[in-house]
Amino acid sequence: MTMALAGCGGTAGSADVTLRLVAADYGTGAANSSEKYWSELAEEFESKNPGIKIDVDVRSWKTVDSDVAEMVRRNNAPDIAQIGAYADYAKDGKLYSADETLSIPTQANFLSQLSDAGKVNRIQYGLPFIASSRLLFYNQKLFDQAGLSAPKDWDDIRSDAEALKATGVPTPFALPLGSEESQAESMMWLLSGGGGYTDTADGSYSIDSAENVATFQWLKKNLVEEKLTGPVAPAKLDRADAFKSFTEGRVGMLNGHPTLMKDAEKAGIKVGTVPLPGSDGKPMPTMGVADWMMAFKQNKHGVEIGKFLDFVYEDKNVLDFVGQYDLLPVTYSADDAMSADPKYKGLAKFLAALPNSELYPYGKDTWASVSESIKRNIGEAVEPGASPANVLAQIARDASSAEAAE
Repeated sequence: MTMALAGCGGTAGSADVTLRLVAADYGTGAANSSEKYWSELAEEFESKNPGIKIDVDVRSWKTVDSDVAEMVRRNNAPDIAQIGAYADYAKDGKLYSADETLSIPTQANFLSQLSDAGKVNRIQYGLPFIASSRLLFYNQKLFDQAGLSAPKDWDDIRSDAEALKATGVPTPFALPLGSEESQAESMMWLLSGGGGYTDTADGSYSIDSAENVATFQWLKKNLVEEKLTGPVAPAKLDRADAFKSFTEGRVGMLNGHPTLMKDAEKAGIKVGTVPLPGSDGKPMPTMGVADWMMAFKQNKHGVEIGKFLDFVYEDKNVLDFVGQYDLLPVTYSADDAMSADPKYKGLAKFLAALPNSELYPYGKDTWASVSESIKRNIGEAVEPGASPANVLAQIARDASSAEAAE
């Protein structure tokens, strides 16, 4: 009877259980490190749940995914990981499903688009933790000085960039295709051009589709070769450096997420935002992003994990975290609360864009390796003398190889 009541392999009785949590750091330094959030949350949870301890281990985004992968390889998986991808662990049978850990109210509260993105073979293993949508940012002061309004299509983007260059703006359009997060920059443009990473009909990779090739040919010819992307070659430009230049007033336009809005406002930059327009001006879906929470089976702490995760997803805790970093909540109730609170009015456009946004193919267990191929290679597509078609074809071959190896 005791074993049956424990469920999910959780511990029954009075013995203490320590849950190891490995989480990513969303902060920019010691002052706003996520370590503070998780430590305070763990302390509050422990005070309400005697017998369950939380061992918090917060790591840089640069290493946290590979760190967790190494832990799993060493048969030393954490109980809970908050990282960027879950599907390969789900495929290997290493994760609890959502209904094995979470209460029904917590499961039902996830935004449906995000809970669907957390499924492998129609079973949810990935629990969305935070979300974000992306918009086109422009420096309002620089646009006013050049007599410009927000671009409505790709021709506007080029002509606006030319006008900004003529007024002396160092980087009319920042195009970060360096290794930091080029898979995001690329996806925004691919969606805007009517393509994407996968075929909407069957979910297979379509990286070298005609639409995607045309998009990168346009970027190469109309922005890069016209020297409208600034002094740093796109293949060498990382997102963080592009964002920093924007907050310093040296960039006219770039694609960004909510955190950049806050940083720009702190720096005194008046920002305009619009969805990245479709190539011909027709509205296209923008890109949405989610980071993931997952529960590993190895230590058989399913019951205790469920108690902690139910606590994590309470509205006050969700809003505390996303509010610190200008991110978006992943639950209906927290989304409603944020929408109704005037202090979050700066996020209104991002909240509005999220429901119809397109997400990475998170449910494909090959996505992590395909994403790495994009990061390594996509910048070459716009380099002098390069062929966008050849570069995309190489990434497509990498994707096919990854699929065949599964």
